[in-house]
Amino acid sequence: MKFLYSQWMPGSQTDEDRLRALTSLFSQLVIRTSGDVEEALEWLRRLAEQYGIFDENMSMEDLIAKLKELGLIREAGGVNELTVKGIQRLRSDALLEIFSSLKKNPPGSHETPRSGSGIERLSETRKWKYGDAPTDIDLTSTMTNSCRRDGIEGFSLTEDDLEVYETESLSSCATVLMLDISHSMILYGEDRITPAKEVALALSELIMTKFPKDYLSLVVFGDDASLVSLDELPFLTVGPYHTNTRAGLQMARSLLRRCGNVNKQIFMITDGKPSAMFDDAGRLYKNPFGLDPRIVNKTLDEAVACRREKITISTFMVAQDPALVDFVEQLTKANQGRAYYSSLNNLGQFIFVDYLRNRRRKL
Repeated sequence: MKFLYSQWMPGSQTDEDRLRALTSLFSQLVIRTSGDVEEALEWLRRLAEQYGIFDENMSMEDLIAKLKELGLIREAGGVNELTVKGIQRLRSDALLEIFSSLKKNPPGSHETPRSGSGIERLSETRKWKYGDAPTDIDLTSTMTNSCRRDGIEGFSLTEDDLEVYETESLSSCATVLMLDISHSMILYGEDRITPAKEVALALSELIMTKFPKDYLSLVVFGDDASLVSLDELPFLTVGPYHTNTRAGLQMARSLLRRCGNVNKQIFMITDGKPSAMFDDAGRLYKNPFGLDPRIVNKTLDEAVACRREKITISTFMVAQDPALVDFVEQLTKANQGRAYYSSLNNLGQFIFVDYLRNRRRKL
């Protein structure tokens, strides 16, 4: 994810526009600093000095005071920290950024391949049956049926004349987002964890506001896997961990089994091969060199177990190493799921399009 800065010109923005832009920039910096508000403000101060953002109408102190007034940050023990409202603002800003690059989709629905009871009308019509809503009646087709039967002069309506629009069947969805926090997510000077966190923040905001009946949980995996509260997302950091993909899939499968939803899916964001697992004695077995058949086979067994429980795995790869691509293809085949090879810049678009469409696709 890249930002382009330029010299601020007096009069180019109103103070309100400038505040909105600075607040959005602050959100980005807080995600990058893993929720460290003081570090984010220091970066913002340096950018402001370099590009001349502040003037007599707005200073850095004014911005901090405004952030406190808006309830986004608060002072505790002499240190500024995020509030609950501030975390929610991070989610909404992340959602806005991703959706700004997406085409509009019908709000509040997950499309399914079949027609049925729903709110999105299709162009097809069918005969009316008991229980259909009067608002779904296709007047043109209904009137045509009546005229075809009796002619214009003897106009009358019968039950057989009524036609209604088909509607898309809407379904709730249970999703576990698996996030790789192994050391490779910051290797070679490339920050891969920040875009991944931003996508998770945006997806959680989308589901909470547009699909409140949907289930979403976050599982992070390194040497082991753990369930993480969505409110902890901004504060996640990468550790000196290996990649225990098997443990992540096991935990995700357990969560989805308990939620009792018919439509179950796993979104896994990773850039590395599985390099660790727990053996039968509960000891962590690690091998960071190449693709260890012992680890790979156990991970593929877990993908098969997900398939048997009708859990689709969508893997979002942010690396293009041939060996890793080969492993992902094996995992996708074992699960009959989906695989996406995306850059960090369009990771959010891939995930959101897949989530909103909720369709099976083969790439």
